[in-house]
Amino acid sequence: VSIVLCDRCVLSFQERANGDVWQPIRERIRHNRGRIRHMGPDYLACALLDTIVDHYFEVIEKLEDRVEQLEEQLLQGRDEGVMQAVQHLKKEGLFLRHAVWPMRELINALYKEDSPLIDAKTKIYFKDIYDHVVQAIDFVEGLRDNATTLFEIHSTILNRRLNETMKVLTLFSAIFIPLTFIVGVYGMNFAHMPELQWRWAYPALWLVMICMGCGMAYFFRRKQWL
Repeated sequence: VSIVLCDRCVLSFQERANGDVWQPIRERIRHNRGRIRHMGPDYLACALLDTIVDHYFEVIEKLEDRVEQLEEQLLQGRDEGVMQAVQHLKKEGLFLRHAVWPMRELINALYKEDSPLIDAKTKIYFKDIYDHVVQAIDFVEGLRDNATTLFEIHSTILNRRLNETMKVLTLFSAIFIPLTFIVGVYGMNFAHMPELQWRWAYPALWLVMICMGCGMAYFFRRKQWL
């Protein structure tokens, strides 16, 4: 969008016809609503800029709703495709930031610098637009922080899942390590191992290993490790 403020007129240009946010301004001019037809071209330029800034908040609100949806999706464990959506959200936030920051400098210059094209009575409206732009910048920065928080939440969920998996594997290893030790001892090829000659040695060994495994599993469950 380009706006040219002249002494008695305002020229506006748009690169694309779609996405026009100035229709309410046209309606106000056609139906003579408000003070827009009684003020000068500086007020009309101010109204055009104010409409653009107001629509920043609509975009920000949609992005914030998207952040809440992604956060809820993450907390429910449905994280498939979330990171791609968050990355796209961060790009949109960065694009919006690049649009809002220059607007702040522009409005600030129109408000503070003296110009014969801007009446002193109109400058108060530029000050109001400037406040809105600063508020929009704060919202955009908060939006980017929220997107970063989503990345952190996703990393935390992945780490928690990995820890749960590692804990289960560790506990199973802890159960089978002593059993493997017993089997390894009696698997050695020594001639003088008296237990090998006992009639009930084999079932006794199985009984010992089963009791040991079940006991360790019961202990881990009592400790809520398993």
